[in-house]
Amino acid sequence: MTWPGDEQPVSIPIADYLDLHPFSPKDVRPLIDEYLFQCQEKGYQRVRLIHGRGTGNLRHLVRACLAKDPRVAEFRDAPPEAGGWGATVVYLKSR
Repeated sequence: MTWPGDEQPVSIPIADYLDLHPFSPKDVRPLIDEYLFQCQEKGYQRVRLIHGRGTGNLRHLVRACLAKDPRVAEFRDAPPEAGGWGATVVYLKSR
């Protein structure tokens, strides 16, 4: 049985970047967790999370998640040609 308003999981291709614009802020924490897991499984050492510039709320949420994640070695603003402070580059620890 499906209740009205229930949403089905969405399959997202795993690449070395993830644009967070289409997602609701309430979905960002679990999304980042699963994304980093999948990236590490694929052997990525560096990925980029695109959160936009806006008010900075999403950037703050993303970085709070990254700061607590044991898979993350470090993170920083993306270079200007890759989004500047509208994106965060994440360096993953080796498995």
